[in-house]
Amino acid sequence: MPSTRAVRRVSMFVSSSLAATAAVIALSPLANAEPPNCTSADLEGVRAGVDASTSAYLFTHPDLNGFMSTLQGLSREQVADRTTAWLSDHPQEKAEMAGIRQPLLDLKNRCGAIS
Repeated sequence: MPSTRAVRRVSMFVSSSLAATAAVIALSPLANAEPPNCTSADLEGVRAGVDASTSAYLFTHPDLNGFMSTLQGLSREQVADRTTAWLSDHPQEKAEMAGIRQPLLDLKNRCGAIS
């Protein structure tokens, strides 16, 4: 069970990330060089929200957090293979993590490559 301090830290991080994302979204119409909501600031705002949600999820799912912690120092190929195998054995976590990442994928699909 996560400590109160860890939960408080995650809550503060998520709150500040959401506030930053809201500010980016509110100010994004000011940038006319890119299509609406497809600026670098939009990407970073969405990425920050996904990162905050991922952090909170890992703090509340110690099995996945522990597994992810074992991947440090491995090659990309090893990480991909082990992650695919672990997520195949844990379909609920796979679906939940896909849901967390969906806003980033939606932005990339809508906007294409963003600098």
